Amino acid sequence: MAIAQVEGIDRPAQALEVRTITTSDLRAALREGWGDFMDRRGDLIFVGIIYPMVGFIAAIVALRGSLIPLFFPLAAGISLLGPAAAIGFYELARRREQGLAADWSHFLDVTKRPAFDSIAVVTGVLLAIFGAWVTAAATLYFALMGPAPESVGAFVSRLFTTPEGWALIIAGNLLGAAFAAAVLAVSVVSMPMLVDKDVDARTAVDTSLSAVSANRGVMLRWGLIVAALLIVGTIPFFVGLAVVLPVLGYATWHLYTKLVVR
Repeated sequence: MAIAQVEGIDRPAQALEVRTITTSDLRAALREGWGDFMDRRGDLIFVGIIYPMVGFIAAIVALRGSLIPLFFPLAAGISLLGPAAAIGFYELARRREQGLAADWSHFLDVTKRPAFDSIAVVTGVLLAIFGAWVTAAATLYFALMGPAPESVGAFVSRLFTTPEGWALIIAGNLLGAAFAAAVLAVSVVSMPMLVDKDVDARTAVDTSLSAVSANRGVMLRWGLIVAALLIVGTIPFFVGLAVVLPVLGYATWHLYTKLVVR
């Protein structure tokens, strides 16, 4: 059995047993996530507003000067960090499950969990994927479109009215889908598991990969649902994410409990 070293502690790196689920389980997870949100919606909106604020600031920065081509990659790429941003909601879900107090004041209690060091490791992996996505998107843009435009209007016009722009849209979406699939496979189970259990990052990621592999079709549908909700949440000005992120955070916790034999 392989052994992972985490701050001098030996932990067995072995995937936990996973279940096969159906589309009805996805619907159940979303219903349960919505129910949790409605029960604590005031607290969750307060916490959830942080994420759209980050997206809005990123948009303002990107729409200035030479960063205009990075607006769409940054707006879309923020969702790649969603699993890390949602760890506080997993902690609230864990506390609710155990009958403990669970309001916004407990959001950062996740830092007290025994596996927080491993959470930091997986978060680092997600940050690396985000950085790789932005780099790849920028490289694709400059390869197809050349230098950055002088204005937002010029950028939009060229993007939607030239062959190079349509090629960028198609290739960029395919590339983004590949990065999103990687994040889903790595994090859909690993992040809630690390909040729930004292395991190492490798065990959590291995279990996540096993769960996705055992449920390819269902998890593809889950990824499409998440992507659609995040797109809706960005309109207008990322404000909808204050609702979408808490609901998805809770729903992902419930999905984890259905996927993994705890």
